[in-house]
Amino acid sequence: MAPLTTDLVTVAAGAASAKTIEPTVVIEVGDLIAITDYFVISSGSNDRQVRAIAEEVERQVKGNGGQSPRAIEGLDDARWVLMDYGDFVVHVFSDEARAFYDLERLWSDAPRLAWESRLDRIEA
Repeated sequence: MAPLTTDLVTVAAGAASAKTIEPTVVIEVGDLIAITDYFVISSGSNDRQVRAIAEEVERQVKGNGGQSPRAIEGLDDARWVLMDYGDFVVHVFSDEARAFYDLERLWSDAPRLAWESRLDRIEA
């Protein structure tokens, strides 16, 4: 049986969060846009950390029964890495790019997924 999208989103958020001290946010955008259901947003303080976060997300999602991303963009300069999983999109920013694009403010009307409370259930 394939894992639930919310489980994979939770895994992706947990993986990102494990590699950074910056907050990782999951925004439910499915009712607002047709291209995906969730945005996972995280950031790192330098390009090495941004790449490490993206690699850990991919490793953890695959390790929990998910597929590889359909596409990955932005790894070359690592200011904004976008990982498209279809049902969810992971955005890994540099700290400066995250503040500049401010997706959390842009999508402030969208509900947040309390992924931290779901992580214990998935890891059990």
